[in-house]
Amino acid sequence: MIHRKLKDKLDWPVFIISGGVLIIFVIMSSLFTKATSQFIQQGFHYSITYFGAFWQFLLLATFAVGLFLSITKYGRVRLGNTSKPEMSYFKWAAIIITSGLGAGAIFWAAAEPMYYFIDVPPTMDASIKNKSVEAIPAAMAQSFTSWGYTAWAVYGAVSGIIIMYAHYNKGMKILPRTLLYPIFGKKLERSGLGAVIDIFCILGAVAGTIGTIGFFGFQFSYWLHSIFGLPDNIITQVVSVVGLIVVVTFSAVTGIDKGIQFLSKLNVWLALGVAAFIILIGPGIFILQTFMSSYGTYITHFISISTFRGDNKWAGAWMLFFFGWFIGYGPLMGMLVARVSRGRTIREIFILVSILAGLVSQIWFTILGGSGLFYERHQAGTISHPLEKNGLPAAVISIANHLPLGTIVVIVLLLLTLIFVITTADTMSYSISMSVTGQGDPPKLVRVFWVAVMGAISVILINIGEGSIDAIQSFIIITAVPISIIMLPVIWTAPTIAHKLAKEQGIIKVKEKNTFFKFLVPNQILKYTENEKEKD
Repeated sequence: MIHRKLKDKLDWPVFIISGGVLIIFVIMSSLFTKATSQFIQQGFHYSITYFGAFWQFLLLATFAVGLFLSITKYGRVRLGNTSKPEMSYFKWAAIIITSGLGAGAIFWAAAEPMYYFIDVPPTMDASIKNKSVEAIPAAMAQSFTSWGYTAWAVYGAVSGIIIMYAHYNKGMKILPRTLLYPIFGKKLERSGLGAVIDIFCILGAVAGTIGTIGFFGFQFSYWLHSIFGLPDNIITQVVSVVGLIVVVTFSAVTGIDKGIQFLSKLNVWLALGVAAFIILIGPGIFILQTFMSSYGTYITHFISISTFRGDNKWAGAWMLFFFGWFIGYGPLMGMLVARVSRGRTIREIFILVSILAGLVSQIWFTILGGSGLFYERHQAGTISHPLEKNGLPAAVISIANHLPLGTIVVIVLLLLTLIFVITTADTMSYSISMSVTGQGDPPKLVRVFWVAVMGAISVILINIGEGSIDAIQSFIIITAVPISIIMLPVIWTAPTIAHKLAKEQGIIKVKEKNTFFKFLVPNQILKYTENEKEKD
């Protein structure tokens, strides 16, 4: 009986093809490791070269549209076909912010500003010397851009409007393909094009999550070796991943209302405790001063940094890599936002997903990364040398060891990293399960299956070698190409839906013309949305 119910709920073509592509990747990585890696890297290069500028435009345009909707009367539109939110603000914010940050909240927060300090980005004034005082705000401003407002905007700040409208108002299944509902109508739910859209979006999220889990295995093993003296070898790496998957599986069974909420809130409180400790006991004055000066640089150079095209090799290795990563996760994060944001207004969603989440990221990067810059300035090489020799986790450990109670801080950051990765894996398995079932509460068995699959593939890739993990992390950038094309119409279809809902909810007059949107939006799309035509 359970098997029959599950069979009826799954979208088998999407399930089989997306899973098949992953299996092929694993087989190719096992048999032709070097050739697969080279193929992926070539695809990565072409993606950055030919779509980098488009991604920059997409992020800026998505942010601009969301900002416009939030500050105008359209911001009062309530989504989800209900009169009040289903979830408290703290739980809601905790789920979205912790899911979006993931392991980057620790590893990249400590390392990225240091990399930019050592080698000042070409987006900044050429007169700024590496490792100088002037390099500090330049390094932080570039980090603010990578994890800033425009990057977070593609995580559902605008696309969530379409998904929530299609699902809660029009009865469509909650799938990645619903992003194109305003163009194709309900017929997209049963079409081959819809299946292709879902497959690309699932592959992007799965590749990114597998890469995160595998990367965690390598880094966590190094941490355990540095702190407790355990051997940094393949056994420790595999055991780290298996332990992670066991915890994620338990959380996946309990669902959003229990497991994900609990982990997200624990994440937030633990991160707040670490942040307060570093500011009060560590270089607090330096952190505050650095945030102010860096934010001035960030705001002043916001457009020039976001649209930088001068050094494609550097941009591909840094800024465009992060942009592609956000885009690759975008549709499934949008689904997660739609799932937990029912009853929220457009303004509330945009402010949380794009503004507040971006600001939290920037503050956290300043606290952890800024501490590293402080110690590096006082003693050159104290953070940069471990980072260059042993990678991202070495920077975190070096920063923590310079703080009072350094060993305890290292262990706490280790625990915080673990919880961040668990939360990311849990929420992504949930969103992927929604993508193959179309249900807001997918069956537990499906959620556990995806957790197990991602964990198993991570273990296999760890056994093959670190190059395979790097390859699948690059694979998400390749999937960002079709996903970015899928997300492009959101720029004009989300405002038309907002306009329609504003009329229905009495926020604007029924006969009020929408000249701004008619200037930007193809007439047939605007007419389709306003007349509620269903294309069967």
